[in-house]
Amino acid sequence: MELRERVRPVLRSLVGEVNEAASVGVLDGPDAVYVERVQAGMVRLGVDVRVGSRIPAYCSALGLAMLAFLPRAEQARVLDLAPRVRLTPRTVIDKREIQARLAGVRRAGYVAVDQEITSGLRALAAPILDLDGHPIAAVSVVAPVIRMPADEFVKRTAAPVLAAARAIAKAIQAGGAIAAPAAA
Repeated sequence: MELRERVRPVLRSLVGEVNEAASVGVLDGPDAVYVERVQAGMVRLGVDVRVGSRIPAYCSALGLAMLAFLPRAEQARVLDLAPRVRLTPRTVIDKREIQARLAGVRRAGYVAVDQEITSGLRALAAPILDLDGHPIAAVSVVAPVIRMPADEFVKRTAAPVLAAARAIAKAIQAGGAIAAPAAA
């Protein structure tokens, strides 16, 4: 509950900046679990993600952002906890492909997924890291693919999502209040 209260102002600011739904999730076994969400019109698209909803970590932006910052052995263990099922034609289920992707996510600091869980939606997420660089949670934005091309989505959302992740991490590390990140 405390995490939810702390991240909500940052999510509201993020939604105001990118005009897309924003969420924070944590890793729980093979899944990412939503702990807070600020909507931006996604219900009209038939998307009804609520706090407590679970999505597979291996193909979700939230999950991949966190998995990328785990030690490789822990990544492998989490990826083996449950069957990897193809949810859409774009879902990557091959363990080696996912692990190669995680290395790229770690280098970039964020991950973008395009219609891998739900056709018609793309997401971008960044990890919220503790002082040791271990993922505590992740923050993401989700948008319909019809709104803009994938490269424009990444260009528009990567910096604000990274700033939100840093703001949340800093506040959690300091144990104080979370301030909304300054607009980039």
